[in-house]
Amino acid sequence: MLGKPTRHSNCHFRQQDLTVGDREDSNLYISMKLKAAADIGIDANHIRLPKTATEDEVLWNIEAVNDNPAVHGLIVQLPLDSINQIDTEKVTNAVSPDKDVDGLSSINAGKLARGDLRSCFIPCTPNGCMELIKQTGVSVSGKNVVVIGRSKIVGAPMHDLLLWNHATVTSCHSKTLDLAAQVGRADILVVGAGKAELVKGEWVKKGAVVIDCGINHIPDSSKPAGKRVVGDVHYLSAKERAGYITPVPGGVGPMTVVMLMENTVKSAKRFLQMYKPGKWNISYRKLKPLKPQPSDVQISCSYPRNPIGQLAKEVGLLSKEVEPYGRTRLKVRVEVLKRLDKQPNGKYVLVTGITPTPLGEGQSTITLGLAQALGAHLNINAFASIQQPSPLSSFGIKGCAVGGGYSQIIPMEEVSLQPSGDSEAVSAASSLLVDTIIAYCHYQTKYSDKVLFDLLVPFRDGHQYFSPSQLNRLQKLGIEKSDPLTLTEQEIRRFIRLDINPDARTDFASLKNEIMAILSLSSSAEDLQNRLAKVVVAISRYEELITTEDLGVSGALALLLNNALKPCLMQTLEGTPVFVHTSPSADIAYGNASVVADKIALKLVGPQGFVVTETLHSADADMEKFFNIKCRSSGLQPDVVVLVATVRALKMHGGGPGITAGFPLPKQYSEENLKLLEKGCAHLKGQVEKARTYGLPVVVAVNTFSSDTKAELELVCSQARQAGVFDAVLCTNWSDGGAGALALAQAVQKAAELPSQFHYLYELELPVIKKIQKVAQNIYGVKDVELSPKAKEKLAFYMKQGFGNFPVCIMKTQSSLGNDPEKKIVPTDFTLPIIDVQVFVGAGILSLLTVTTNDCSEEPTWPCFHGNNDLYSNSQ
Repeated sequence: MLGKPTRHSNCHFRQQDLTVGDREDSNLYISMKLKAAADIGIDANHIRLPKTATEDEVLWNIEAVNDNPAVHGLIVQLPLDSINQIDTEKVTNAVSPDKDVDGLSSINAGKLARGDLRSCFIPCTPNGCMELIKQTGVSVSGKNVVVIGRSKIVGAPMHDLLLWNHATVTSCHSKTLDLAAQVGRADILVVGAGKAELVKGEWVKKGAVVIDCGINHIPDSSKPAGKRVVGDVHYLSAKERAGYITPVPGGVGPMTVVMLMENTVKSAKRFLQMYKPGKWNISYRKLKPLKPQPSDVQISCSYPRNPIGQLAKEVGLLSKEVEPYGRTRLKVRVEVLKRLDKQPNGKYVLVTGITPTPLGEGQSTITLGLAQALGAHLNINAFASIQQPSPLSSFGIKGCAVGGGYSQIIPMEEVSLQPSGDSEAVSAASSLLVDTIIAYCHYQTKYSDKVLFDLLVPFRDGHQYFSPSQLNRLQKLGIEKSDPLTLTEQEIRRFIRLDINPDARTDFASLKNEIMAILSLSSSAEDLQNRLAKVVVAISRYEELITTEDLGVSGALALLLNNALKPCLMQTLEGTPVFVHTSPSADIAYGNASVVADKIALKLVGPQGFVVTETLHSADADMEKFFNIKCRSSGLQPDVVVLVATVRALKMHGGGPGITAGFPLPKQYSEENLKLLEKGCAHLKGQVEKARTYGLPVVVAVNTFSSDTKAELELVCSQARQAGVFDAVLCTNWSDGGAGALALAQAVQKAAELPSQFHYLYELELPVIKKIQKVAQNIYGVKDVELSPKAKEKLAFYMKQGFGNFPVCIMKTQSSLGNDPEKKIVPTDFTLPIIDVQVFVGAGILSLLTVTTNDCSEEPTWPCFHGNNDLYSNSQ
């Protein structure tokens, strides 16, 4: 006989049993299973549904268990004893094949019928029968085996199991002629007919192995219950002829329970093996680049896409953690971060670039090519994380805004022209805020304090209650009360009267920009709601900041943005996973992909993997914001900076003629000109110096063009190495896919092994003017900064409100290192003018607007507050 099952005391195997009704036999069997599970350390629970349960209720409970990654086995106890009609086949097939430890679903049955024994769950009774036969020492191979019964639980799967173990199998049933003769030829007899003592002892072949699966009751006056349990075989007569025979009870029944436990353990091990941290097993596509190279759209359409659900599973995402968004995209739930909380992060790589030409220098293409090279060619877990392109960038001269050539996200038309809902949700939230502000301004002049109070705190079942946001407003006002009936008339007035200054309301564009920045910087749903509650929407007549929480709409905003917080999973041409999420404006924020996308990707790749993200603009314009704003908010620290450069752009910075989008390039850019290029390399050295300011290794990626000569490319790499970079390599991934960025991937991999010396440019506790000077002098190379009177007044006002510890975000042109977009040389000894200041409290950013020397004569201002700005004049 079998020994006692192994106890799994240090494992976390969980099983759910579901019953409908209160059948005595089902309850007895369930109790046996629960006891057996407890004996070997399996955490088994019983879901009891009443006899009134409907089919939908049963299916809903099954779906809930299917989606629970903590449960490894689900057993639906049959029959379903309900007063309502329930389709048993539909119910058994609703159980996920991965958790169908009973082996009754059509998928597992089909695999068994086809002989795929390793990947399916074998039904427990047939499996137990095979184990009992094995214990006798009799091999089934070549033997004549008769199976009586053809049920889906015993007879049919028993036949298939024996057949694939090389037995010669005869299936018999109620319509079989001369059953006794068939039984008499059996070396092994398995009976599961459900008819008491159907098989007589004289039918059994001498020395045969008899496995009796039947459980029947026959009258017996000698028993207290007046009946006894017998099998489908007449035991007393059959045991005289059989070599081995199983008793009833005590034979097949206990073995069925044991096999059920074994299947649960097997299911848990499969789950842990599939989702354990380690190397992914992604089915990468092999590219066959064509010459001459087709258009980006033609390339995108010429390669079949891997099923996005398959990719999600391959990178370790559970089915409950993803939501379909069309046919080629999945939204990933933020809750995955809780499951992967203990998982170490992977390596974090930032791709930025030198100041580009109007045509763009392929920064996104290098980002995706690097991820492709790491994943498809070096077999390292790799994720790319980029921001959602705007329609403006997709229709611009630079192309599709999601890579190009053989390093692009597919399908190109969907990611470029069919956004994932982030911008739409942000627009809806912004519109709600604007409408609420307008309504407040209107109704605060129309109704009395009492009417407004009853509208804001309505009666429900005869009582008034404050909402959480209203309680927060009371606390902000210093009113320590929670019962609406206890407020005095003066307190009611302070509570409901915001006294919004109509000339100091935040407009739609500014609200939209800040909400997108908040969405991008938030790490969780709770963080999102907390940030939204702090958004300043107006200023009162008494110079008090009015927030969304004061309006009572922060919760509604969070609901509107809940789905937008989920990053969108897509893939590159070669099958590398990519997160596309949020599009914060570089005008007021930092212009990067979301914190949530980066965090999830870093957990999924594991400690040996890489996540590659990028800045929207050049190193001087956006890299500083990435480090000092995004990294402060996320708590993440990058490991390597990749600086993208091109010969074309460096020639422009060396004094080459202007480049105009849509017109042919001047000949200086298509012919070798080492003198012009070497002069422009001063710009490259300046950008390298800025990147190294943060203590990170820098790898220069030279994106090559067909017009570049060997001497020009060697000169750029040589100049970069002289500037102190870790390495400088050539990239051809636009035309070759990931293979063209293999040298870059290898350099990044080596650079990431260096000890981290990352540090911020400034401490938040520094005075604001010192932080501004730190950025301006270290990144922009200025001698000093000069604030306009208006900027000084507004800055003093914000510091008085307690916002002096925010990181600063200086808005300047991305077309040059200085504040003049036409001057391409490295500027020195100039003063940077700051003409306006704006705080974005929810995003936690203090933004400063500079003026460029070729701006129009009318002084530019933030489009934040309507009308008169004189309300700041008394702030000092």
